[in-house]
Amino acid sequence: MNEMNLSNSKRNRDIAPAKGRLGVLLPGMGAVATTLIAGAHLVKKGLAEPIGSLTQMQKIRIGKRTEPRALPIKELVPLAELRDLVFGGWDIIPDNAYETACNAGVLGLDVLSGVRQELESIKPWPGVFEQAYVRRLAGTHIKTGESKMALAEALMDDIKRFLADNELERAVMVWCGSTEVYSEPGPVHQTIEAFEQGLRDSAPEIPPSMIYAYAAIMCGVPCTNGAPNLSVDIPALTELADKRKVPIAGKDFKTGQTMMKTIIAPGLKARMLGLEGWFSTNLIGNKDGEVLDDEGSFKAKEVSKSQVLEAILQPDHYPDLYGDFYHKVRIQYYPPRGDAKEGWDNIDITGWLGQPMQIKVNFLCRDSILAAPIVLDLILFMDLAQRAGMSGIQEWLSFYFKAPMALPTLKPEHDLFIQHLKLTNTLRILAGEELLNHSGLDYYEDERVGAL
Repeated sequence: MNEMNLSNSKRNRDIAPAKGRLGVLLPGMGAVATTLIAGAHLVKKGLAEPIGSLTQMQKIRIGKRTEPRALPIKELVPLAELRDLVFGGWDIIPDNAYETACNAGVLGLDVLSGVRQELESIKPWPGVFEQAYVRRLAGTHIKTGESKMALAEALMDDIKRFLADNELERAVMVWCGSTEVYSEPGPVHQTIEAFEQGLRDSAPEIPPSMIYAYAAIMCGVPCTNGAPNLSVDIPALTELADKRKVPIAGKDFKTGQTMMKTIIAPGLKARMLGLEGWFSTNLIGNKDGEVLDDEGSFKAKEVSKSQVLEAILQPDHYPDLYGDFYHKVRIQYYPPRGDAKEGWDNIDITGWLGQPMQIKVNFLCRDSILAAPIVLDLILFMDLAQRAGMSGIQEWLSFYFKAPMALPTLKPEHDLFIQHLKLTNTLRILAGEELLNHSGLDYYEDERVGAL
């Protein structure tokens, strides 16, 4: 047995079946969350296609190219069905999901009318909010408590009640809330004991997203962070997730401009083309853009978006090509644009003999349209991870994030294509199938041996 197959056989896992319905808990019932919910119901009714979702549409190759099989992911591994998803969540605005979706303007009324009843039935619970962490928003639908621990306990009560009322045994939480102001881990974030004492003391270093993450982990609910703020990505909460055997993942959904960077940059590196500079700017007019118009929240997003190129291009390995490139990221709040984000990139590259060239990208994308299928895939994959006994950081899901979490001893992988192979090979492992390495050498060597 070769090394690849030996590694594979050691990692085969027993996966509990996806019995019953699956709860979906969404902190932040805004444009992304309501676009997801509307889409899930539209797809269930046969009124739309789940374009952009790997779990619903992608097939992956199983076996050798001489005897290829292509299986849909949802047939390769036991995922929950869309019909089994039950949605709930929190927001600082009391509007039901239909009202929020109408106000967001991502989907037209003609589309939303097909699922109006389902959306109107979903009303958010009061959210945990702290103005210091999202300075451009204000809410009227907010939890109060004597301490941040009391707020965490209130969130746990919401989760338990949601599970009981809907007769659910499983749930997944995905943070779809706004970007909190930039912060770095401090002493209160280092251990479970320090963090819980910080909750009891209402430590200002603990933002709402961390309170949600703590509540989810304490309830045994897998937790994913779709924004660039730390949330679950601190030593105390990763330790807690390991201790309670809960999967966690993050951070910051990889949707528009950064998705394009993680497609283009690996191509430049593969061809050994040099990079002089990469200027990126975005126009966006939704609530995300309004929040990011604040310097503190923008800093969190800037850090998340800016680390991608250096990680992919590895200037320490290729100083002549990438040792001194200029990288600038800007986000401009422009209300008329709404959810239809426009990303501009000017890329100055060098080729043979150092001769200059340029690439220009103008990506007119739809932020929530790109994010919704990511959230759906994360819901289904995080539930799969828990049923497969995969606790702690789920690095195999880095495909979906701008700033993927990894062990402190590892550098996160940002190359979209390596991330995709990591994801699909993990699914092959879970299904007990052979890993894919794409070398192809064995086909030719076997043929030559046979000819001898």
